[in-house]
Amino acid sequence: MVELVETFRGQVFGLCYRMLRHRQDAEDVAQESFVRALRSLKSWDQKREFLPWLLAIAANRCRTLLATRMRQPTMTSLIEQLSDNALEVAEAQNLAEEVELALTALRPEYREAFRLFHQAELSYVEIAETMNCPLGTVKTWVHRARRELVSMLKHRGVLQELRHAVRRV
Repeated sequence: MVELVETFRGQVFGLCYRMLRHRQDAEDVAQESFVRALRSLKSWDQKREFLPWLLAIAANRCRTLLATRMRQPTMTSLIEQLSDNALEVAEAQNLAEEVELALTALRPEYREAFRLFHQAELSYVEIAETMNCPLGTVKTWVHRARRELVSMLKHRGVLQELRHAVRRV
């Protein structure tokens, strides 16, 4: 049991943290995910990879928590790590808030597939296993999520602001 947790702790916690954006919640959900996985180990299909199965449990626990707390995560900690200049932090934070706002407007399956691909850095195959859907569906969802995000950000004028900010640098 200890080996199992030690082997996959970072990946499970990373997924939980990216989905929840709150360290304590991520730690709690990661721990709960391991407990649930150990209880359900008998039902695990050994023909499937273990990590996507475990991540699916963690993602389901995160979705449950998000549904109960009804608030969206923020990218503040990521922004603060990217820049130590106060003005750059403020601009990056504004951009992150716009992206998060746009993400909340996406269909839930688009948003989850997008986050698993871009934030959790899972492959399309791993996402398909995690979300229990066909590979082609995952590719479509990630593509549509990107397209809709760009459209929303263009509509709100965010991409123009970003171009101006890049030119100043």
